[in-house]
Amino acid sequence: MIILTHPACLGHDPGPEHPERQARLEVVLEALRRDHGDLDWREAPSAKLGDLRRVHTPEHIQAVMEHDFSGHVMLDPDTVVSPGSRAAALRAAGAVIAAVDAVMDGRDPVAFCAVRPPGHHATASTAMGFCLLNNIAIGAAYACEHHRLERVAVVDFDVHHGNGTQAIFQDDPRVAYFSSHESGLFPYSGAPSERGVGNVLNALLPPGSGSFAFRNLWEDRMLPAIEAFRPQLVMISAGFDAHMRDPLADLMLDTEDFDWITRRLRQIAQTHAGGRIVSALEGGYDLDALRECASAHVAALR
Repeated sequence: MIILTHPACLGHDPGPEHPERQARLEVVLEALRRDHGDLDWREAPSAKLGDLRRVHTPEHIQAVMEHDFSGHVMLDPDTVVSPGSRAAALRAAGAVIAAVDAVMDGRDPVAFCAVRPPGHHATASTAMGFCLLNNIAIGAAYACEHHRLERVAVVDFDVHHGNGTQAIFQDDPRVAYFSSHESGLFPYSGAPSERGVGNVLNALLPPGSGSFAFRNLWEDRMLPAIEAFRPQLVMISAGFDAHMRDPLADLMLDTEDFDWITRRLRQIAQTHAGGRIVSALEGGYDLDALRECASAHVAALR
């Protein structure tokens, strides 16, 4: 198994009181080096302009990449850029692209991208929800074009709906998007009625649902739908903010739930995709919970 990361991802600084702070990645790397230091650790490359253009508009790329950010600039009330944000965003997206190449070459079918800023809220034209570039979407589009895949499953168990990922692919049947998320939360999207061209499956969970409701939902509805899609590659938006200790949500999962869902997705990948999985870090804002969940996720992947 491969871990991709880069020190530049620590350079994105949205401010000391911001939930998406550098300490998030620091604790993830600390836990993974402690528990999984024997894995194949690689330095993430920078994404190229052509990689970004597959999913983002030129205006969006310019807004995120080409301004001279001498200090902190707010792109919206939640999303901030700093002098180190450009390099961090390019390495985060580049990690997912490199992960796709790595798992597709057949030597090691599983990769985890320990990167920030997260990506699944970024739309083709808008940075939002702490996200600058949509890392997982950039990787999925690359997989379709460069590796000519016809069925890529993006699975998102972050507590918030990945509105950007859904919007980017809702008219592209090569990429299917599967998401469970807490109802009533930002970005207030992801209703079950949103189906794309039949390639989108959203499921809402009410606050306080806990492990039983979460596992039943995935076992009864979401996992069978992924199986039916027969993905050639499974990509995971690995957000851990559904954990009971997270300050931004109330879904009340525990660490073992993330181990469980990861193992089930690994089984599907082994059945349909030659074991190929690319996972990328999304949310998770309680540092202790994030540390535990990221390590459990990687343990289940390997």
